Amino acid sequence: MAEDLSEYLKERKIAAKYLHSDIETLERIKILTEFRRGANDGGFDCLVGVNLLREGLDLPEVTLIGILDADREGFLRSKTSLIQIIGRAARNVLGKVILYADTETGSMRDAIAETNRRRALQLAHNKEHGIARKTISKKIHDLTENLSHEHERVVKSLLSVDELLFKKNPRGVLKEKMLQMSKAVKELDFETAAVLRDEIRALERLREGDTRRSHEMSTTSARKKRET
Repeated sequence: MAEDLSEYLKERKIAAKYLHSDIETLERIKILTEFRRGANDGGFDCLVGVNLLREGLDLPEVTLIGILDADREGFLRSKTSLIQIIGRAARNVLGKVILYADTETGSMRDAIAETNRRRALQLAHNKEHGIARKTISKKIHDLTENLSHEHERVVKSLLSVDELLFKKNPRGVLKEKMLQMSKAVKELDFETAAVLRDEIRALERLREGDTRRSHEMSTTSARKKRET
């Protein structure tokens, strides 16, 4: 759906790109960087995908978020998820969110009510302290560097925990990691899936290295026996 929608937008002369689970981590970071730059600075203006603007990902350039199928109850359209997505538009003074739905669900009502409550508190605080609303300012490289470093840190952290178990039972650990990655993809948690994918690759390289060293040792031992 993300690919089809991005193509539709391009046909309407809207500079758009999409993200999905098969895109490599570095490519995802590149796409986010281009999105922040915008079409007037060599990038694009519309990012299409699933679970993109979740909690913790700051994109201050975002002025409009469209949530499709907002009435489809489930993990990605729960009250908490909707609040998190809506909050991604709060980094920009022009931020606006449109929820597309056939009916208004309880999750939608609760998310809108909570957002309005928070807005009222923020406006009262701003008025009391003479604070003027303004868009958060962040250098573009801040986001990309933070994402890249955080991804590498999490992969290394997982490896430090799993490496000892892997040496004892490589097949078992790889099987478990594959199951975890599949589960993350089914839940549309693509960031976790990408971390697990890279850990699996690192573990496979580790296994290949151990196999190669074992083969070299066996070859060396056999050669020495022939020489003696």
